Amino acid sequence: MNTPHHSDLGATLEQSRSGLRDSHRRSLMRLLFLITGSALVIFACLQFLNGYPWVAVAELFASTLLFFGVWRLKSTPHLQQWVYAYLVPLFAFFLVIMLLPEASVSAFVWVLMMPVLAYLLLGKKEGMILSAPFMLVGGVIYYIHLGQVGSPHAMIDLLNMVLCGALMLAFIHLYEVRREESEQRLVDMAQTDALTGLANRSNFQGTLNRTIAECDRSGAGFALVVMDIDHFKVVNDTLGHEAGDFVLKNISRCMTERLRSTDFVGRLGGEEFGLILRDVKPADAFVLMDELRQRISDLELPYGEARIRVTASFGIAQWPDHGREAESLFRVADRWLYSGKRAGRNRVVGAGHNPRQLEILTVEAG
Repeated sequence: MNTPHHSDLGATLEQSRSGLRDSHRRSLMRLLFLITGSALVIFACLQFLNGYPWVAVAELFASTLLFFGVWRLKSTPHLQQWVYAYLVPLFAFFLVIMLLPEASVSAFVWVLMMPVLAYLLLGKKEGMILSAPFMLVGGVIYYIHLGQVGSPHAMIDLLNMVLCGALMLAFIHLYEVRREESEQRLVDMAQTDALTGLANRSNFQGTLNRTIAECDRSGAGFALVVMDIDHFKVVNDTLGHEAGDFVLKNISRCMTERLRSTDFVGRLGGEEFGLILRDVKPADAFVLMDELRQRISDLELPYGEARIRVTASFGIAQWPDHGREAESLFRVADRWLYSGKRAGRNRVVGAGHNPRQLEILTVEAG
């Protein structure tokens, strides 16, 4: 069996903090650092002219850090910390310039940028947690800046800011919720076999790679099983491909009903399936698969006037005894599988197991 490497979409989605992948967030952060650092240099010069040298010095110091960050963000493994290190001081700086005695009214528009940056770089949950408190404080500062709000004009200004900020936060949050749902549906479709509802080959390969990495860290073992339905071509040739699909769906349901919650099953293609049995000894894996083999052989599937009965053969490879890489495990499991098929089918084969001859059941037309 060829086992090409596929991108693990599920893992990628879990690691993604927002709609942007980490590589895109890294590029965006570098751009923001460059733009913000350059802007702070200009603002620092203006603050000197405006009579606020302490603000100018702070801005120059911040710009130096930002230019350093443009270089450091190329390879830092701590991207999330850099995002927070950028957003928290930036939002705090927005509040500081609003508190200046002669603050421009236009300074308050930066409050509306808070949810945009937070959600874009942190995602729905963390974006809300970070941006909402800063926006609330910004609203309070704006209220104080207006002074008396008893006049209709001041009240209109206040309501404009409050409503615009609230709507901005609500719209961005709603968009992020819908985006996450849509992305999850797309990933599910990309990782699920449409016929059986099981994981497809790409998903199974990604799960196997993750399982190997986890077991390598913990020292636990697992079994990789390759299962193939015996004489499946007879079903297709005798009753048609719809009957074959019917068999595949029922076999898939049989497997998911029998396996443990810690096990994982996927359709590798055609009538071939893969199973990952976590924390199981070789002897226990053999017993479990033999029980599954018996359940499959006992199935009698009514299809029109026909009664379909099939069997399955299993090949078991144990990690790390039979290999530490996915390709090695697949080769061993395939070798045992086809050894069992050559010996008569309807059997479970693995290292140290000498399967007995079993009766082979095929299609019985009624």
